[in-house]
Amino acid sequence: MERKPLIGLNSDYRGSRKDSAAVNFLWAGYPDSLVKAGAIPVMIPLLDDVDDIMSVLDILDGVVMVGGSDLDPQRDGYMLHPSVRTMERRREDFDRRLMDLIIMRRMPVYGVGVGMQLLNVASGGNLSLHIPEDMPRALPHCDPSDPAHRHALEVELDSLMGRVYGEGEIRVNSQHHMAIDEVAPGFTVTARCPDGVTEAIECNMEDWFALGTQFHPENDSASALDLRIFEEFVEGVREGKGAGMEAMRLVA
Repeated sequence: MERKPLIGLNSDYRGSRKDSAAVNFLWAGYPDSLVKAGAIPVMIPLLDDVDDIMSVLDILDGVVMVGGSDLDPQRDGYMLHPSVRTMERRREDFDRRLMDLIIMRRMPVYGVGVGMQLLNVASGGNLSLHIPEDMPRALPHCDPSDPAHRHALEVELDSLMGRVYGEGEIRVNSQHHMAIDEVAPGFTVTARCPDGVTEAIECNMEDWFALGTQFHPENDSASALDLRIFEEFVEGVREGKGAGMEAMRLVA
């Protein structure tokens, strides 16, 4: 029987508080979606040592970078906008270290939400820090009173997103106030909200299988069609799309 791909998942983190110890956790939708897509999910702890992270990546076939709170824009040379709610420092330190190693190894990666934003930033792009100010004519991309808030999606048909959704009316969930501004070199926007906000990117380099979505196909508010993004990612990993990871293994 063919071995199922091992897909790593970075974990979220909440520091210790007066009434509770520090916690590593992972929203169940991510591993559940990977299992449904035919993979075995592996939670990656917050490791400090680069050699330890490399050892973990050696046994994995791909990585899903999960959503969460905001990246700290000061770490990329920008001012801290009042709307930004940064993730815990320990998680951001680890996520940035992990993403740099994924990029170096050209390892298959799918970034969701802030995971896509980090994929773009670490690859040389940048972010819009607050859509309502930077794009005042944009549609609402976050409704605190409605966690199932959705908006339309326009996809490029000649892309992974196009294979998933095809033609016709598409709506996806939306829970963000930051977004991609300049797209990183080597990536293409393959889905947008009708207001122009980037909702999906895909790598166009031959040696790297990498993609990201701003929306959350693992969420309870997602549709059955959204799950196919995980299926496409797992199938791409299984088929060995991108030669980067295999080259790293041969060198090792």
